[in-house]
Amino acid sequence: MADIIKESDGPQPEASDGFDPTLLPDYDDDFVNEPDFAEFEKALQAPETSPSTEDLTASPPEEPKFITALNDWRPVHQRVKRRKRSKKPPRRGKDETREGVFYEVLKYPLLLLVFGWLAFLSVSYVLTRFYIYAYERAVSWRGRRQQLRRQLQEAKSYEDWIKGAKQLDTHLGNDQWKAKPDYAYYDSKTIHRVHQQMARLRQKAEDEEKQKGSGQHKAAEELRSLLEACIKNNFAGFENPRLYSETYYGTKDLLQAFIDESERSLSFLLTSSQLDQESKRSMFKQLSTNFGRTALCLSGGATFAYYHFGVAKALMDAGLMPEVITGTSGGALVAALLGTRTDDELKKLLIPALAHRITACHDSFWVWFKRWRLTGARFECVDWARRCAWFTRGSMTFKEAYQRTGRILNVSCVPSDPHSPTILANYLTAPDCVIWSAVIASAAVPGVLNPVVLMKKNKEGTLSPYSFGHKWKDGSLRTDIPLKALNLHFNVRFSIVSQVNPHINIFFFSSRGTVGRPVTHRRGRGWRGGFIGSALEQYIKLDLNKWLKVLRHLELLPRPLGQDWSEIWLQRFRGTITIWPKTIPSDFRYILTDPTPERLARMIRVGASSSYPKLKFVENRAKLEHVIQQGRRQFRPRSGHDGGLVSVLSEDDLQTLLKRSKNEGEDATPYPLSASESSSSAGPSRPGTPFDLPLGFSFSTKQKKAPTRLTTSPPQGSTGAIPSSPSLSKRLSGWWSSLSPRDANASTALDKPRARPRNAASISPPSASPHATFRPNSMIELRPSQHQLQPGSGSMSPSRVGSLFREIRRQSRVFVDDSDDDDDALAGFGDAGKRYEGGDDPIEGVDAGAEEYVGDDEDDGEHEGDVQAVGTGLGLEGTAVE
Repeated sequence: MADIIKESDGPQPEASDGFDPTLLPDYDDDFVNEPDFAEFEKALQAPETSPSTEDLTASPPEEPKFITALNDWRPVHQRVKRRKRSKKPPRRGKDETREGVFYEVLKYPLLLLVFGWLAFLSVSYVLTRFYIYAYERAVSWRGRRQQLRRQLQEAKSYEDWIKGAKQLDTHLGNDQWKAKPDYAYYDSKTIHRVHQQMARLRQKAEDEEKQKGSGQHKAAEELRSLLEACIKNNFAGFENPRLYSETYYGTKDLLQAFIDESERSLSFLLTSSQLDQESKRSMFKQLSTNFGRTALCLSGGATFAYYHFGVAKALMDAGLMPEVITGTSGGALVAALLGTRTDDELKKLLIPALAHRITACHDSFWVWFKRWRLTGARFECVDWARRCAWFTRGSMTFKEAYQRTGRILNVSCVPSDPHSPTILANYLTAPDCVIWSAVIASAAVPGVLNPVVLMKKNKEGTLSPYSFGHKWKDGSLRTDIPLKALNLHFNVRFSIVSQVNPHINIFFFSSRGTVGRPVTHRRGRGWRGGFIGSALEQYIKLDLNKWLKVLRHLELLPRPLGQDWSEIWLQRFRGTITIWPKTIPSDFRYILTDPTPERLARMIRVGASSSYPKLKFVENRAKLEHVIQQGRRQFRPRSGHDGGLVSVLSEDDLQTLLKRSKNEGEDATPYPLSASESSSSAGPSRPGTPFDLPLGFSFSTKQKKAPTRLTTSPPQGSTGAIPSSPSLSKRLSGWWSSLSPRDANASTALDKPRARPRNAASISPPSASPHATFRPNSMIELRPSQHQLQPGSGSMSPSRVGSLFREIRRQSRVFVDDSDDDDDALAGFGDAGKRYEGGDDPIEGVDAGAEEYVGDDEDDGEHEGDVQAVGTGLGLEGTAVE
């Protein structure tokens, strides 16, 4: 059950302590750093750079002024006649999609026709909603039912609301519905079987846990497999909102027992000693991926956004505040407060006295009207930034907020360029971005606030423009609820949306009830307003949506203030749970006015009471998610962020290296560090692999045929294994060395043993240098012509090419070092070592690419002719290439 203990939740909205501003944490600290806002003002005044500019950080140069005279005897400033401009319009317009004869002729008649039909549909929709309202009052809410409903609406705390909800469920007969397991919107039979098996395995595993030393862990392993199979997002429909829309509090008894048993089983495996740490880490990682996370999404809506404080307070008091929080426009200000304060601070901040800190609309009418007439915006950006700094604890970045509170703050921003994509700023996408700049940008509605520049914090602590100084504006214009981005970045599968946008409030209507608010007509088995009323509401709303899409796709809708306003109606505004605080008509009067403590107290109370019906659904979801996230954090390997091993290698690589160190002394073929770098081959799973592969696959590789080579003794420290085949670069080096001159009188680095063909047996002298050969400076080399060789000797004439050729070869060695030691070191890393060997050096990259092309274990014979053909094309007819 959610935490309903109120001793540590701070003052209540109705209490006298809630109106004392001195009780607010950091009330006397404005968190204003003047140099930061000076940089912000400088960035706003700078001209916006074009994407085609070579240096996007530099200001565009001013256009030069050309001053000239007709001749040397006339004055410079002489009045001349202007050339007659051609009245012929250009053949190509800027907006190609708005051209055409029929478009120009039919645009305004079609626009007037669609607007007239939309007005008729809007009036019809309002009348339909009035009919449904009157029908419910006349049919549903009467007698004892109406008394219990009024008592439920007047509840001042979550405990009082639960008592009233249970009484109303009992009166309406919903308790019998809870006791009956069958329901069409979830698989009750599967849930029943899984629940029984889970309880039996957990009890058996607990008995084995008490019998220490028995060595039997079969029940724990089976319980683990069962949990991995059933703890998924909406498994068998157990998270269907319809299951919570038939009662005021709670759901099916079978479903509640399944959720409670799942929590107990997860908690048991979290602390059980029957599973090792690696098994627990793998299990909770899989559960976290399949189950997903929960996010709190706060919509925009000007001063309507202050209802979000009540929603946040209800979640905070119940201990159900999600870790992922996103906000847009006015909701971004509330989200910034939640993302930069700890739980203890928030319980003292979410009180009516917070209104003393909300002073963004302090200007008088004549001041803001003059500003709006001159700049086109009612509010001033720098002034808003200073007043917003208190909510974000100064120039705190998204990364710093995450490190301070552990909550993931997200703010939606829309670029002023209509063709650029939106951004969801958080500690992953924009870690160094300053939060107050993102909040101001997300609230920059055209006509209210001009587009602003996002700011980032440098390593020195100073601020500078973010994203080349481009301008950003209100996120509600395109993505009020960024569910796709949240799912992409943080695997969000469950969303709690607090929606207060006034322009779409009337269109939210659930004909079959919503979570915690069932249809009371015919005891939950009917439709709101009867079937006729619900059918009319659904048809008119869909028709409105259709004609709005027609306006958007045909580009008939005007663009006041240079903004396409169609998306404010056609985007997604719902979530898994949607909370709609009940507004009053006076909220529209104060839509751009700072709230008083009394008005804020009412908003907090209404926002909290509107969240009470949803808390049971959120609580059941949070039960499982909290245990999964606890196991995820407890068994996650330490990384460079918390002082552990720097995360250069992946977790699987580290586990592989650990197991390889335990298997020292075994004659095992090296395998790649990660599974992604391996090419599977048939055969049994060899010892030392990080995991067993199914269907007979393993990481074992075939040994390539090594050339026959006689050596006096194996190198010191080697195991005596047959060396691997030399790379293509070494073969080219051997060919190059075979053609090199040998000058007995020269004491240069070229005096090295001449390499023999790789299939020829030879005895290497003990004093031979490991660097006996080197690579050519290019894959394309010219062979010496026959007249350059001395007859009978097979060597080049030093008088013709000696000094020049030796100098080229000597300088090429500066850039290439073909050390056998380096090759042996990289060979231990398998394919990863080959890719590392062909890194930044273009010659090594070509050699490594050719080596991968030749060095596949099973394709030696298949591509042999192809490589020989390549060698022939390069003039290497005499080179032995395998």
